[in-house]
Amino acid sequence: MAGLLSNFRNTMIVSVILALIMVAAYSQGPQGLDATFWQAVFRWLHTFFGILWIGLLYYFNFVQIRKMPEVPAELKPGISKYIAPEALFWFRWGALLTVLMGLLLAYSRGADYAHEALTFGLFGGYSAGDDRFTLLGLGMWLAIIMFINVWAFIWPNQKIALGIVDADADAKAKAGRTAMLFSRTNLLLSIPMLTSMTMTQTVYG
Repeated sequence: MAGLLSNFRNTMIVSVILALIMVAAYSQGPQGLDATFWQAVFRWLHTFFGILWIGLLYYFNFVQIRKMPEVPAELKPGISKYIAPEALFWFRWGALLTVLMGLLLAYSRGADYAHEALTFGLFGGYSAGDDRFTLLGLGMWLAIIMFINVWAFIWPNQKIALGIVDADADAKAKAGRTAMLFSRTNLLLSIPMLTSMTMTQTVYG
């Protein structure tokens, strides 16, 4: 067991295999392989990639950005050359796959459902007193904005700040601050986004 758990790749392979066995077991339920089953699959993947993405967002903001000024100068390259690039790899691809699986989940519930959510309930004409799609759409668009921030602002500026792209010291400092501000923007948006995603599903189903 120690040999398995000491190897990240092997641990993940076994975990995914166990999860797929469970998915196969759910496929034998009363719904079979109908739309509800695929909604469950997309919700599972959406949740997994969302945890990966937002977990790393919180790591950056709760830990790395706050503590970096206290790290001795001779130790900072260990973070900027090894930890941060690896974390940013999983961070940006987690963001992409979270949004992709979320859209697949929405469309698996029907094109009208997805269009209603993406238009805040205006696709079929707004119905007073029914805020389901308004609230869900708000969360979806917050997530999409956060995704755009990752790929259009955070990652390009982090490449400069971390020296992945050649730049002088002033450009690196400016890029680092820009990346930090967009990361903080995503932190700000993340809690209302999560409120929408979790409460809409609970209250409206």
